[in-house]
Amino acid sequence: MRVALVSLNQAWENKSDNFRACRSYVQRAKAKDAELVIFPEMTLTAFSMNTGDTAEDRASSATVKLFKELAQELQIAIVFGVVFRDGDKSTNNAVLVDSDGVIQGSYSKIHPFSFAGEDSVFNGGNEICVAKLGAMSIGLTICYDLRFPEIYSALGKQCELIINIANWPARRIKHWNALLNARAIENQLFIVGVNRTGTDGKGLEYVKSSQIINPNGELLSPETTADELDVFYVDSEFINEFKQTFSTTQDRKPSLYKSIL
Repeated sequence: MRVALVSLNQAWENKSDNFRACRSYVQRAKAKDAELVIFPEMTLTAFSMNTGDTAEDRASSATVKLFKELAQELQIAIVFGVVFRDGDKSTNNAVLVDSDGVIQGSYSKIHPFSFAGEDSVFNGGNEICVAKLGAMSIGLTICYDLRFPEIYSALGKQCELIINIANWPARRIKHWNALLNARAIENQLFIVGVNRTGTDGKGLEYVKSSQIINPNGELLSPETTADELDVFYVDSEFINEFKQTFSTTQDRKPSLYKSIL
């Protein structure tokens, strides 16, 4: 599967400008024969806690409608981030639509970053999400989730590939790189991290750091790269081939971990 990662330099809380940029990148990805395009967290707004302006109703989301129509028009699957209203708060979500514009997975971020006050604005989700895209099973996660290996272990039982969409600041980029690598190695699968670039409306700086890591902890090299767009080939058969030479996940003891955590 060819996968396009877009390290979008998101305009602050500007859905129309960001969608115009997304459309252009999806068109370029399609021209490179990509089957899946992945954008950063809160794709059309950047990471804003101003949910009074950014949140949408889940059942009638304009953002979801736009990406469903774009996927169907260009016959390509898309992963994007969007904020939905949830009672008196909101949820931070990752959505996967297939090339027919059908939602195959919708995930609400399980771990709001309480140290930064996210939990005062966002409710955490309570379910993992596995989406099917062709023959591949894909897990969806968001940003701070990356620091919690338990959900990756759970997803790893069902997935060949796990995606994390993020707005992960440059000042902690060493953590981003190390944690993505660890999640790939410990679960023996492909990990995809898609992070934004530029500077957001709060003055936080971001660097290009989107990447795909294989089950052996090796960075994949893009087939093509231009500006914020990188296209990779992901061979899911590599997992089976690799596990025939070195396999570890069968030695986990989840019942014991439950008793001591």
